Amino acid sequence: MEFIDNIINKHKNKEDVFLHVKSDRRSLPDVPSVGGKRMLTDRRGGMEASDESFTEQMGKRQLGIRYLNEYEVRVTTQKNKKKESFIVQSFDVSMTGIGICVTENEKDALEEAEKIRLKFHVEPGSMPEGFEMNINTFARVARFQETDSGNYHVGLVFTENLSSYVKKRKDRYVLTMSSTLLFAISLFILLMRSESIIYLKYNFILYLYSIITAVFLLSRYLFGALYRPVKIDPGFTPGVSIVIPCFNEEEWIKRTILSCINQNYPSDKLEVIVVDDRSSDNSVEKIREVIDDLEKTEEEGFKINERVRLIVQPQNLGKREALAAGLKDAKHEYVVFVDSDSFLDPAAIRNIVQPFKDPKMAGVTGRTDVANTYTNSLTKLQSVRYYIAFRIMKAAESYFHCVTCLSGPLSCYKKEVVLEKLDKWLGQKFMGQKATFGDDRSLTNIMLRDHRTYYQDTAICSTIVPKSHKTFLTQQMRWKRSWLRESFIAGRFIWRKEPFASLFFYIGLMVPILAPVIVIYNLLYVPITTHAFPTTFVIGMIMMAMMMSSAQLFLRKSTTWIYGFLFCLYYEAVLLWQMPIAILTFWKSTWGTRMTTNDIEYMEKKKKKRNAKSEGKE
Repeated sequence: MEFIDNIINKHKNKEDVFLHVKSDRRSLPDVPSVGGKRMLTDRRGGMEASDESFTEQMGKRQLGIRYLNEYEVRVTTQKNKKKESFIVQSFDVSMTGIGICVTENEKDALEEAEKIRLKFHVEPGSMPEGFEMNINTFARVARFQETDSGNYHVGLVFTENLSSYVKKRKDRYVLTMSSTLLFAISLFILLMRSESIIYLKYNFILYLYSIITAVFLLSRYLFGALYRPVKIDPGFTPGVSIVIPCFNEEEWIKRTILSCINQNYPSDKLEVIVVDDRSSDNSVEKIREVIDDLEKTEEEGFKINERVRLIVQPQNLGKREALAAGLKDAKHEYVVFVDSDSFLDPAAIRNIVQPFKDPKMAGVTGRTDVANTYTNSLTKLQSVRYYIAFRIMKAAESYFHCVTCLSGPLSCYKKEVVLEKLDKWLGQKFMGQKATFGDDRSLTNIMLRDHRTYYQDTAICSTIVPKSHKTFLTQQMRWKRSWLRESFIAGRFIWRKEPFASLFFYIGLMVPILAPVIVIYNLLYVPITTHAFPTTFVIGMIMMAMMMSSAQLFLRKSTTWIYGFLFCLYYEAVLLWQMPIAILTFWKSTWGTRMTTNDIEYMEKKKKKRNAKSEGKE
């Protein structure tokens, strides 16, 4: 426990660490030109869309993104078999090249070189996950630019782009190792659970639980592996309204709005509605500033004044009311809900609408990555947890068109279906109190009752996660309470859905609720009463933790993979014990991480009780 706590709290006050991407000269570089002046892939000129698929176009766009950094680069030039080496500093890097700063002598050596070799290390967090490694490659000079200091900025083009380089020199070894681990761990778990069948007669409940848990988790990985996202149909671009509920989010709201309007999607079919729920900070001023700046964009055909608008609530009414206000004002047939601290990938909207070609589909959620992964160890734990939760758990549910939570950071709904059930959603009460959180799970339940829901892995957004232990635990407690409430509600009708989906739903409900009892029994009761170490139980936990890490390594090839193992330990030591508290207090309606009206009322009640006690003592 102390070991894990030290890991989590190390550098907990450190500033958030993000990918630093060089800004484009255009304010909305990914929006298709209204007048046909530039192609979708024409980020910096020189690329033609021709007849390429949308996926290929976006792949080319990724090659041109420049990440700001300061690598130490060893440059070796060769001319007539004579080599010269020097160390310089980089200022940016992309998949296709790198920018370095050199002196005049070094510039001359580069100009005259027949071969140029570069060696540098991609630091974690300086490029997308999976690219962190030592690079040893060749390049050629693309351009020189003299600086005010008399030095030169040099643009070098790699002979082989980094994406191909990493695949050849790292990914195949990582894939081999991780797939071998996954196979060996799965086989080992199956053998252990086979042994449990033999011991059922000695402790039926305990060994049955272990068998059910293993089958449940292995099935998630199996169906997650079988899952495939819906492919893009270039001709399917229905009208979409993005609704962003905002409350005291002045720090991130600009980035959120820009990511939502800067979409590779027909501009006449996309609008953004920001609903401020009476923020007490400068959120409204920041939103108006962003809209004013966007109206000055280089193409009048974007019609920003018609497509981006702000609604300010008359009073603080909560997130659901804010979402409902945006929904009622939306003019398109599909509505996308985006949290005010989440940022969309430029292809997110085009991807998230694709599953709606199925007429029975009512809601689709995208993948949520962590934007501040490399801030500290806690954010790295959450990054792995998010990725596995979406790419494995939601993907497994999506295999049966039965996703039980369309997540708040990025979800899309049929507007008419939500409007039909809007009053029910807004008026939801639980144990006599109005439901104030768990909006995404609650709305998902309403959709899932009579329709299909889906997970689209190619629709990607990133979100800010807590970097402090206290905020994270408060968030997790709120999530557990909403999970309990909505799971019990879903349990009333989910049995009418696909048989396998409903079976695994009930197992998924039972396993975490009983987990604290099972852990106490194995780690406390058994050693005390039998004086035997619970070897089998501990090995089983380690195997499950290793499976999570191996899956992260296999799918993402990132250095964060070890945090999957650490997260499982952290879950057993800390998060697991929130469940009993959540069960006893799941009627509470306070957020805990922000001052909503319910939180203010709760604090005032506590203050009155303290005052009454102090007066009584006097």
